[in-house]
Amino acid sequence: MRYLRMLSNSMAAAALATSYVIALVLHLNPNLPLHPSRFAPLLATVGLYYGVHLTVICYILLVLRQLFARELFSPAWLSVDVLTWLGALASAAGALLMWRNLVTFALVLDAATTAALMKSTAVLAATSVFCLLLALFRRKAPGARAIWAPLFGALLLSSVAALLALRGRRVPPLLEARWIDAAFDHARPDNAGRVVVIAIDGGSLDLITSVAAEGRLPNFGRILDAGAVRHLATLHPTSAEAVWAAVATGKLPQKNGVRSSAMYQLGAGGGVVQLLPDYCFAHGLERFGFLVEQSHTSATFRTRTLWSILSTEGFTVGIVGWPLTQPAPVVRGYVVGDTYHRLALTPSGLDDPSTMYPPELQVAALAAMDAAGGAAAPVVAASIGSGAAVAARHEVPARTDRVYDQIAQAMARARPPQVSLTRYQSLDPIGHYFLRYALPSEFGDVTEEDRRRLGPVLERHYALIDDAIGRAMAGLGPEDLLLVVSGYGMEPLGFGKRLIERVIGDPETSGTHEAAPDGFLLAYGASVARGRQPARASVVDVVPTILYFLGLPLGRDMDGYARTDLFQPAFTAERPISFIPTYDR
Repeated sequence: MRYLRMLSNSMAAAALATSYVIALVLHLNPNLPLHPSRFAPLLATVGLYYGVHLTVICYILLVLRQLFARELFSPAWLSVDVLTWLGALASAAGALLMWRNLVTFALVLDAATTAALMKSTAVLAATSVFCLLLALFRRKAPGARAIWAPLFGALLLSSVAALLALRGRRVPPLLEARWIDAAFDHARPDNAGRVVVIAIDGGSLDLITSVAAEGRLPNFGRILDAGAVRHLATLHPTSAEAVWAAVATGKLPQKNGVRSSAMYQLGAGGGVVQLLPDYCFAHGLERFGFLVEQSHTSATFRTRTLWSILSTEGFTVGIVGWPLTQPAPVVRGYVVGDTYHRLALTPSGLDDPSTMYPPELQVAALAAMDAAGGAAAPVVAASIGSGAAVAARHEVPARTDRVYDQIAQAMARARPPQVSLTRYQSLDPIGHYFLRYALPSEFGDVTEEDRRRLGPVLERHYALIDDAIGRAMAGLGPEDLLLVVSGYGMEPLGFGKRLIERVIGDPETSGTHEAAPDGFLLAYGASVARGRQPARASVVDVVPTILYFLGLPLGRDMDGYARTDLFQPAFTAERPISFIPTYDR
């Protein structure tokens, strides 16, 4: 019976801790209305998920207390003695969780949410202190125990009520996406050169530098020797969608509208969760089916993108493989979205080619896909050995990059753009699994045989991008600029997380970008100042820098800056920075 009473106390403590997590979800998602009809789906999903898991954790703590106790431990069905200590632990953990999410998502949160989280952290910290004081005073004044239970209940209820009051209703009006709303009637500036942007997911500057120093990746090496090199600060959460949205707009997520990798639908009309909390295994909600993932679309943008701005300013653009470009926007040039390779050959994709613009280039894009598929040799199997079995997830990334590489070349031949942006995705998924073999000294459990066979896998994926860089260099004129942008880096997974992955996740995982490791920015061209500087740039600096190079003004509402330090003094002396209030209309 005592174990059943421990279970009832565990459920009560878990309910308290779950309410704190739900309050954090509400803080991070001001779009969720604080209304009873919408609150039930949140309880049925987030509440159930955390309620069950936290009950198990609390119960384990009480069982351990029973095993190590010097005297018999037999609590009441709802024991104030037990719950004050568990309440102190839950509120302290809640305060730490609030604070860590506040620090982690600083660039994603608006000012009102930041202020509410800071106050909520203080409320939970104070609640933990009061719970501890209550537990201590209750032991010293056993004669007044009758007042402790209602006092304790009032304390916990007021802490939850305070969190909800600090959050408030917080349902901002839904803004419409910023589409191109000006005619394509501007002329291209006479002194503008071409810009080629090669975008990379999960690229590592240290790895490139090391391999290039040994004579491999020769085109990366040429940029390192004769171009400008900068580390690039990224965003947290470090998802490709949020990072490349910031790159494409020059604005942080509060302004561009893209705060995470996807949106998550609550059941029974409960609304959409845009940002899941960190440090509490929240992505298990999607893994176990409590939330349904919904991909972002081009309508998610709340501000204008680089291709929108350039199209209205008279420049032709070519965008290939970029996230959030479906449905493909109307531009002066072409757009091929990053889902094109999955949808193009389906019946719905052929009938509704919304993954690319203009539709008449569909034939050229399909021909490029066929060419990429016919010429694509397996990358991972080539390292492991032709007789070895290779999971499809390890071969797909390289095939995807080849497809978009071929499409980018075909589109450029059909409609040569003045500004092109091509994204290569493979280094991210491959880095998650093969980083340990490229950097065996960081892990210590890699055999020499595995290092020899699997060490080149990641480098082979870099080689495809190196070839694209070589072609871009060969086509550069004296007025042109090449930018190689890694939106975020990849680093070894920590020892503790590797253990967790082996128990409840994917034991093959070795690389991560959860801690927002720096990406990099490489610039090459006649106007570029050679050298590497310790000062970091930011992902939101890319668009302002391109606008500056093309002789266009910067929007004062952009969060990034024009990186004039990338260019030679003779170039910047003739091109002062100019501004307009905004490009949004």
